[in-house]
Amino acid sequence: MEDTLLDLLHSEIINYTLQNGDEKDKKEEDLSGLEYIGFSTGYRIIERLTKEMPRFKDELDTMKFICTDFWLAVYKKQIDNLRTNHQGVYVLQDNAFRFLSRLSSGKQYLEAAPRYVAFTCGVIRGSLANLSIQCLVTAEVQSLPSCKFHIQVQRM
Repeated sequence: MEDTLLDLLHSEIINYTLQNGDEKDKKEEDLSGLEYIGFSTGYRIIERLTKEMPRFKDELDTMKFICTDFWLAVYKKQIDNLRTNHQGVYVLQDNAFRFLSRLSSGKQYLEAAPRYVAFTCGVIRGSLANLSIQCLVTAEVQSLPSCKFHIQVQRM
């Protein structure tokens, strides 16, 4: 029941944001509203999850937490693969990403995939921002329902 509610809420957030977006340029979808909603959601979720925990020892430790405990709490599974170049670039791969798993695997659905991952890009960015890691998060969907989230840490 809880899983279905999150899926329905996610769909409604997408529909609402895209329908009520700026009318100036409907040719290009502006997904920044979805990303912002995700950012504020991730910021709040991580605060609750880490309230009783000690600080993470380093950036990699934080990313491992995002891939395991955080992903499990939000998406009911762990990330399938975490890769890093140890220079501030991380790639999180989810082979059966929850919000893409119900889409058919046709080309028209692959083109619509960015609207289904924009919220999660914001969730990741918001959660890391709350943990004092400023970053840029993008998603890559080459085949459904697999998704790769690219995280580029911004060094100050």
